[in-house]
Amino acid sequence: MKLSTKMRYGTRGMLELALHYGRGPLSLAEIAEREEISLKYLESLLSMLHSAGLVQSMRGAQGGYVLAKAPEKVNLRDIFQVLEGPEPFVSCMYNGQTCKRRADCVTQEVWTQMYDAAMRVLQDTTLADLVERTRIRQGAAAMIYDI
Repeated sequence: MKLSTKMRYGTRGMLELALHYGRGPLSLAEIAEREEISLKYLESLLSMLHSAGLVQSMRGAQGGYVLAKAPEKVNLRDIFQVLEGPEPFVSCMYNGQTCKRRADCVTQEVWTQMYDAAMRVLQDTTLADLVERTRIRQGAAAMIYDI
């Protein structure tokens, strides 16, 4: 399985919003700079996430983006479904019309197990989990530099 830059960068953008949750909007430029993502590309990703109801945009001088739900209510599968789509790893998994060998193919079972396991991990990981991991790492890094 290979994740596209859409998923990787979109998740990083969403994590920035989660880290800033409850403190008002973050501008597109702030997120792009912090995450080293092209402004235009990030705008496209946030537009998709906005259309799906995962982020809200606020206009004006103090405008920007905020999460539409609390970080603990947004899991990575929500983001995946928007940015990668609901398609399985291989089309034969859920569409028997795509492969005449499906009935006899044992590898299709493995692809299904892989997909289901990956989706479980994404489902079980929320933005709040990533915020916690970030804060733990930042705390550990701060301890290293205090020596």
